[in-house]
Amino acid sequence: MALHFVTDDAASAQPGDAVSLTGAEAHHAAAVRRVRVDEAVTLGDGRGVWLDAVVTASTPKQVDVRVTARAEAAPSTPRFVLVQALAKGDRDELAVQAATELGVDAIVPWQAARSVSRWDAKADKGLARWRTIVREAAKQAHRAWIPEVEGVARTADLVRLAGTAQVLVLEPSASVRLTEVAAEAADGREVVLVVGPEGGIAPEELAALESAGARLVRLGETVLRTSTAGAAAISVLSAAHGRW
Repeated sequence: MALHFVTDDAASAQPGDAVSLTGAEAHHAAAVRRVRVDEAVTLGDGRGVWLDAVVTASTPKQVDVRVTARAEAAPSTPRFVLVQALAKGDRDELAVQAATELGVDAIVPWQAARSVSRWDAKADKGLARWRTIVREAAKQAHRAWIPEVEGVARTADLVRLAGTAQVLVLEPSASVRLTEVAAEAADGREVVLVVGPEGGIAPEELAALESAGARLVRLGETVLRTSTAGAAAISVLSAAHGRW
């Protein structure tokens, strides 16, 4: 499979046009992935544009390609959103990476009551880190759309969201399995998966979300880590909605 790169210049490029990769993207292409002249690659803008191209020149500072074909991918519907609780170590980052590779459309960091990690004074840094992880994971997975990473949410934000979206809260003690409701029509609404931190979602948070219209669901008989629960749930949804 051809290597895939992302550049804003892909948005307007047409077959026959020349496009240049510079900066970190060029260094990655030439010095890390070692692309060569006449090698086939693909480019995208992260917003649905997909270009087939051939390398015409390759140096660590600039890689030039010639576009041979253009296509545009529509965004997926219904939209899958992962609300991922902040977690200690790199567990939330692993969750974000896997979710992106598996097809999530947007990610919301959640400062849950039991989150050990706190972004209060470093939200901008944390968001930048997650966005970098998402961008690289989307490139690795050859995705035409790079998922949005939205601002940090509090539980009150999720309660409001439950009034407009189909919110599914992953909770091991729930009586309903995700597989029982995954294929239900979203009625044009986005499907939001809520994953708690290492210590689980606090009882008062579960009660508030359920009262607002969210559904508590479980994945199976085992309890998954916060780093894997979202990825598993996205896989279930992708199969149920015909993406896979």
